[in-house]
Amino acid sequence: MKVVVLGASGWIGSHIVAQAKSRGHEVTALVRNSDKYDTTGVTVKSFDLNNHDQDLSSIISDETIFVAAIGGRALGNHEIVANTASTLLAQLPNTSIERLVWVGGAGSLEVAPNLKLIDTPEFPAEYKDEAIAQSQALTVFKSTQSPLNWTYISPAAEIFPGDKMQAYRVGFEQLLLDDEGNSRISVADYATALVDEIEKGEHINKRIGIAY
Repeated sequence: MKVVVLGASGWIGSHIVAQAKSRGHEVTALVRNSDKYDTTGVTVKSFDLNNHDQDLSSIISDETIFVAAIGGRALGNHEIVANTASTLLAQLPNTSIERLVWVGGAGSLEVAPNLKLIDTPEFPAEYKDEAIAQSQALTVFKSTQSPLNWTYISPAAEIFPGDKMQAYRVGFEQLLLDDEGNSRISVADYATALVDEIEKGEHINKRIGIAY
């Protein structure tokens, strides 16, 4: 497949690029500063989310999968997350892109009926703004009428540095917990799950969650 990764230089984005490359997919990286991005075998193009004059139709060539791995904390602007979701849903149907796969957050997953993780007393305050932004992006996906197929992929409550460890599970609106009551996934296994979804296309126009 021909895959575009927005946020390819980020922590999760770089793992997605590596995983897609390892399976033989052609990868195009969209980064703010292309001069500082050098990954063998990856096509690099400049794209700045803060530049509202840029049009994706002038950047996309013949790729069919678009992966967005962005975060408001890294960009210094949490509002840009939901705004980007709206922009992609509006602009990508005018390109060769057939599917949008979004790196989401865990905060909007339910831990009990009508109780989201972000609303629990234990949710870390330092991650709340980021979680709210990702929740707003999910609302955009669920409420926007667009011909573009999308999948929003939430990681576990804890996504940590590490290689592939074990088989992952796929959930939907509820937070997945292991036998010890923890919700965890390594960044490498999250990237594996995301590229699996790209290849299989089993969850179109849905949010899914990934955890051990």
